[in-house]
Amino acid sequence: MQQRRLALDDSRPIWQAMLVFLVPLMLSNILQSASATLNSIYLGRLIGVGALAAASSLFPILFFMIAFFIGIASGSTVLIGQAYGAHNEERLKAVAGTTLAVALVAGAVIGAASWFFLTPLLHLIGTPSDVFDDALAYAHVTFLALPLLFVYLAYTTFVRGTGDSRTPFLSLIVSTVLILVLTPALIRGWFGLPQLGIVSAAVGNIVANVFGLAYLLIALAAEKNPLALDMSIVRHMNIEPKLLAALVRIGIPAGLQMVMVSLAEIAVISLVNRFGSSATAAYGAVNQIVSYVQFPAISIGIASSIFGAQSIGAKRFDRLRRIARAGISLNWVICGALIGLVYVFNDAILTLFVTDAKVIATAHDLLAITLWSYAVFGTTSVLSGLMRSSGTVVWPTLLSIIAIWAIEVPVAYALAPKYGLRGVWVAYPVAFCCGLIFQTIYYYGFWRRKKLTALLEDNAPVPATT
Repeated sequence: MQQRRLALDDSRPIWQAMLVFLVPLMLSNILQSASATLNSIYLGRLIGVGALAAASSLFPILFFMIAFFIGIASGSTVLIGQAYGAHNEERLKAVAGTTLAVALVAGAVIGAASWFFLTPLLHLIGTPSDVFDDALAYAHVTFLALPLLFVYLAYTTFVRGTGDSRTPFLSLIVSTVLILVLTPALIRGWFGLPQLGIVSAAVGNIVANVFGLAYLLIALAAEKNPLALDMSIVRHMNIEPKLLAALVRIGIPAGLQMVMVSLAEIAVISLVNRFGSSATAAYGAVNQIVSYVQFPAISIGIASSIFGAQSIGAKRFDRLRRIARAGISLNWVICGALIGLVYVFNDAILTLFVTDAKVIATAHDLLAITLWSYAVFGTTSVLSGLMRSSGTVVWPTLLSIIAIWAIEVPVAYALAPKYGLRGVWVAYPVAFCCGLIFQTIYYYGFWRRKKLTALLEDNAPVPATT
């Protein structure tokens, strides 16, 4: 298959093969960010700063609720990448079926449970009282659709594990276009639709995800992709204990990392909320802008993990070091260019979200202090992604958690009393730099010296297959 040649073809430099895979993946993440950005723009400009602050307050809680499943999905990417590289179609379908079963169960359980805990959670993080009711209404609608969201996330994740980044990208085009039309239509009541206020964004997301998933499934069936949703996948849609154990072994550390990241964001936004709804709105606007830099950095880490997993499945262990070098180089070129563009045009970009001068000034400070450090974060993502492709997950995860909870959160709380919001913002680059130091020490001092050396010595490379 063409995508298999991209991952294992020796006729071109690895960085070129990764770039071909990365372009749709990065565009997918940009579109994913764009849908959230468009919703934020609509809420901030068509309803007001209060609506943007309400939606921003929900983000850390939503991320916390879905973190466990994101970890499981990342575990499925490693297993599917290895199975695809080894030409094991039966195992490929089994991993997909088990992941989908977990998606449905987890989405239903978390979605139902959240209805009982949303109110105390919003109180716990100090959601400003003037936006509390809107934040709660937005949250209720969003969590109602978690089973659908989890299935969509699962499919896009493990389709990419086979090296296909194009089909998820096209499905996101469908969903983004729908969001572009539906959210303002529901806010303003166009075409005879009801005016839904702040929940317009949540309802628009649900409808867009339905059509995006439908397109993805139809496209996979038309391509006769081994992951197309047919009876062979449905037969595997049960939780097989051995596969679940493997998913948990690889995915739980990643899920735990996501949980700890989300808890840290909850701790940080609780601190930000103390400065009022303007600070919360600035935090939300900057999150949307930063995502355009952060997601490409994450994408390069994902690509490194997928290329590494397929190389391991094909017993092409000689490629792992070259994948690391290519991933780091691409990170600095791509993320560096994006960071430069945002620094040049940040004032114009910020006015897309809000017009309040105080909010813009606060957001400008946040961008100036933190933006450059996302290139550092991208380098860390490449190293940890490559280590995870071999099944080494505990230490990369533990080191990431240490960087968050032993560095980021304490620094934010230590500096905030003296330096205000600027002290909170400084915590991000400090944590990213420490995280890179930790991961680099482990990568060169332990993983490459022991794990990679053992793979190279115990398994002679085999010819690439197409």
